[in-house]
Amino acid sequence: MEGRGGAPQRGPLPALLCPLPMARILVIDDNDTLREGVAVTLRKMGHAPLAFRSPVEAVAAFQKAGADLVLTDLKMEGLDGLGVTKAVRAHDEQAVIMVMTAFASIDTAVQAMQLGAWDFIPKPFTPEVLRTKVEKALELAATRRTVQKLTAHNEALQGDAAAKDAGGLVGGSEPMKRLRAQLQRAAAAEATVLVRGESGTGKELVARQLHQLSPRARGPFITVHCAALAETLLESELFGHEKGAFTGAAKRKLGRFELADGGTLFLDEIGEISPAVQTKLLRVLQEHELQRVGSEETVKVDVRVVCATHRDLKAEVAAGRFREDLYYRLHVVPLLLPPLRDRPEDFPQLATALLARHAPRVNRAVTSLSPEALAVLARYPWPGNVRELENALQQALVFAEGPVLQSADLPAFLQEGARAAATGPGSGLPELKGDRSLNDVLEELERELIRRAYEKAAGVKTETARLLGIKTSALYYKLEKYGFIQKGEAPPEP
Repeated sequence: MEGRGGAPQRGPLPALLCPLPMARILVIDDNDTLREGVAVTLRKMGHAPLAFRSPVEAVAAFQKAGADLVLTDLKMEGLDGLGVTKAVRAHDEQAVIMVMTAFASIDTAVQAMQLGAWDFIPKPFTPEVLRTKVEKALELAATRRTVQKLTAHNEALQGDAAAKDAGGLVGGSEPMKRLRAQLQRAAAAEATVLVRGESGTGKELVARQLHQLSPRARGPFITVHCAALAETLLESELFGHEKGAFTGAAKRKLGRFELADGGTLFLDEIGEISPAVQTKLLRVLQEHELQRVGSEETVKVDVRVVCATHRDLKAEVAAGRFREDLYYRLHVVPLLLPPLRDRPEDFPQLATALLARHAPRVNRAVTSLSPEALAVLARYPWPGNVRELENALQQALVFAEGPVLQSADLPAFLQEGARAAATGPGSGLPELKGDRSLNDVLEELERELIRRAYEKAAGVKTETARLLGIKTSALYYKLEKYGFIQKGEAPPEP
């Protein structure tokens, strides 16, 4: 039996000595003797060299089919090694390139490396030197391919997750960037997290992200919607009960705290629980133990608690409706979710993610939104936030015809709101036309948002930047771009 390149097969080598898989290697040199000598050595190594006298033909071959490694001479007619390096890197930034050069051209070889070549081989060189260099270069190429695959796989998973989760964390706005950074830091800690935000902003999604990013990710993630349960039922759900503890308790039931042992317990709408349940919850958080309803036995639990509420718990404490000591137990790591109206630049990505989630089930024909539909969505204040946006897009999908969801397909309340905003005082937004691109529409929306923020802040640049959730340097650029100030002029302070 023969191995690669016709060599006799001698049985498996130890893992560390196994040669690299057969590689496709381009060899470019206008010296016939050197070019063929390099090709012979590469074939003996078990690889598949493609030798070219013309660098232009070699670059064309790379652009058509790629290669694991490019070996090129520096001094050639027509297109030199620097030109080859530029052309190959322009087509594939991860390409591994090695240049062959005489000692007199070392400076040029260094220049090639600055352009992206990995290494150079000074001429003349022995087959042993060539083999060593090629093996290292191919190891690098294999590593880069692996990294590319892992990165692509990770991005695909993140894209799938974004589509499935309806994009509560989708978006590149400054508020969402800050939230992601806070999530990363909070996830590593064991402290209790209090997630605040308006209804529909994605508080449960944030809680799931905290769990998935935490050391407890392999443990259970248990959810309790506190507002949906009466006091007696909520107590049983949280702490469990013994058989006969109350009418209808036919057998022992484990509570959500016990079920979440080793993982995360998410208590949604924690601001709705009664004073009695607050007291028992405080004890569990302090002592890491509980008693089931109808039992005197103490049960130890190891649970990380994440809570969420749309209420201002500090105001609830001041009003006497929420225990102050429990508030401080819950408010160790606070996270505030921005409402949808405060991040309008996220609409394109967010709406696309929601569309990708629901279109396959509701209307497979729809693949995108028109610029006009996107503009209508961006004008509405969305008191129900992401949940309301999701509901509106589902309604629109039912009536949409053709591959593009149009503004006329959107629910009537959105179209009426858009017309009122377009014709109302100070809207500054002209009528939309079908010949305008998405970028045109978004730029005009951005200009109007900046104008309103600039006026609201009375021309104070730091306050304007804060209202928009962007850096002051970015604000300078946008104020100049849209003609609010002259180029190079700082915004006037009041």
